[in-house]
Amino acid sequence: MNGNGWAVEMEDLVKAFGSFVAVDHVSMQVRKGEILGFLGPNGAGKSTTIRMLCGLLTPTSGRAHVNGFDVGTQPEEIRRSIGYMSQKFSLYDDLTVEENIDFFSGMYSVPRERRAARKDYVLRLANLTERRRAMTRTLAGGWKQRLALGCAILHDPPVLFLDEPTSGVDPIARGKFWGLIHDLAQTDHTIFVSTHYMDEAEYCGRLALMYRGKVIALGSPAELKRGLTSHSLLHLDSSEPLETMRALERVTGVVDVAVFGGGLHVTVDDVEATSARVREALAGKGIEVKRLERIEPSMEDVFVAMIEAEERMAA
Repeated sequence: MNGNGWAVEMEDLVKAFGSFVAVDHVSMQVRKGEILGFLGPNGAGKSTTIRMLCGLLTPTSGRAHVNGFDVGTQPEEIRRSIGYMSQKFSLYDDLTVEENIDFFSGMYSVPRERRAARKDYVLRLANLTERRRAMTRTLAGGWKQRLALGCAILHDPPVLFLDEPTSGVDPIARGKFWGLIHDLAQTDHTIFVSTHYMDEAEYCGRLALMYRGKVIALGSPAELKRGLTSHSLLHLDSSEPLETMRALERVTGVVDVAVFGGGLHVTVDDVEATSARVREALAGKGIEVKRLERIEPSMEDVFVAMIEAEERMAA
């Protein structure tokens, strides 16, 4: 591992807290200019991995490089060369938008001759030029997140780590925020972003799914969806969802059943034959089938299927 050609490299990276292994031999490489989505349930080890890559935690074993710097021996160099944004709003509510930018320009040691240009860039990026003198506490959540992103890139870092950056932000604001992320990737910035929103996974070039400290899947959204093609997926709406789930457990050809919105997603090994058996089984229970049709899997379906496969292997 020498960092050449890669923005981030991990090789058998481990972080243990006593007997608890939070990150368990993770190996992965992230290309320069790539948007990598880091997915996984709470407690999977995502934030611990990001903190090691940011030079904030020392690995128990294994190696990692960010921008060519070793996380174990060069944490200061890493911290100076990255941008970091957490899910908790990290700016100062009692300062104006402009004052926050000025403060973080100093914190990130932006050269004085570049500060005016970088401030204008951030204000334009976040669409906050007209609100530059507004108190930060008066901004809505989506605007605050844009400002936080802008402050994280004031020093123009080549790699940006975003840890659950859109948590608690409304869907429209989340969409605009991801527009900013794509703009940054177009200028050769590498974006390493963790999220628990499955719809946001579609915005990423590649996804790493983490579970119980391990990366259990890595690939583009399309590649991960194709991994489910050994089975087909049906969407089922019925008059009695709970009784439907119980009835489907005994239907031949049904591989899995999961709640999805107000209906069910049913994984089957044969669409036509199993659909007929599903209708017959539910009719025998007096349950009305309102909708039963084949659908393409979403990232949430992929996520659920892979987690359940891991659970079955562990059992």
